[in-house]
Amino acid sequence: MVSVLQYSIGVEYALHCLIYMVDIPSGKPVGIKDLATFQGVSETYLSKVFSKLRKTGIVRSIPGVKGGYELARSPGKITFWDIIEAVEGLSPLFQCVEIRQKELLLDKNNLPEEFTSCPCLIKVVMEEAEDQMRQYLKTKTLAWLHEQYKFKVPEGYSKATAEWFIDTKSR
Repeated sequence: MVSVLQYSIGVEYALHCLIYMVDIPSGKPVGIKDLATFQGVSETYLSKVFSKLRKTGIVRSIPGVKGGYELARSPGKITFWDIIEAVEGLSPLFQCVEIRQKELLLDKNNLPEEFTSCPCLIKVVMEEAEDQMRQYLKTKTLAWLHEQYKFKVPEGYSKATAEWFIDTKSR
């Protein structure tokens, strides 16, 4: 069985929640409980995700009984990469531990300079690939996702979703 590096489910939770929040007017915060209920996801886990989004300035917390979260920046200024970085942190996907330095046939006390001073080619390729992915994800914003989303859902769904969240606050 092959193990694959992947983003946590928190990235998906964040993207789905944030897309709903685009249509919510400023000053009408959305609660974690409502977001979790609407999507059928763990409130506890979603709360941890939103804590990370708040710390990185993607959402802001509004205190009080009818408090919750709202977007802290315009949707056009929030990229997929911003969200991934907030949820997952700054660690690169590929972790090079320089195992080439442990190769059996090398004299460990007398490694050739050209072998030890150059960067590991595998690491270079993996970092370049990750950089290309990062650059691509920086071109996709929450505003872009929202526009694409509107073409996929039935007419009136986005408005009905926003109204559902707003109405839950008035109950």
